[in-house]
Amino acid sequence: MREADPDKILDVLEERALRSAADEILEPEIDVRDALGIAPAEPTPDLTLGGYIERHDRPPAFTGSDDQPYTVAVDVDETGDPARPFAAFLLFVRWAATGAGIMGHLESGDVAYGATEEEARRRALDLSLYELKAELDSAIARRAAELEATNDSPGHDPVSQ
Repeated sequence: MREADPDKILDVLEERALRSAADEILEPEIDVRDALGIAPAEPTPDLTLGGYIERHDRPPAFTGSDDQPYTVAVDVDETGDPARPFAAFLLFVRWAATGAGIMGHLESGDVAYGATEEEARRRALDLSLYELKAELDSAIARRAAELEATNDSPGHDPVSQ
């Protein structure tokens, strides 16, 4: 029985992978409805927060405008306003780059309202992933502005921090 040359095995595997990739269609599929200007009857299920969680059994993850990793959750508070008694907001949990621990969090402003806590939560779960990303980047910008204002305030000593 002869021994196989490891370098030759890798060359054969690489050649097979390249042939397999060449057989695949590399052009994106055309969305006929979009090309004709026809709006879909309902959004793609996992393009909303609730749909994503339902389909993938986990919250979506984003890279924020600060290049940090975040996941998102919905929370609801009472507003004290009888016309809109409950408001939902987003809680963005910032993770360590390794994913090994939580490094902090950010909150959005109110993103949905409801007569009940459940109604406000449901409306927040209907937000698209694009809206969530925009809220995350807005929260990051607000935090940066707050930190800058604190650092620029009279009596602030950056050396003592």
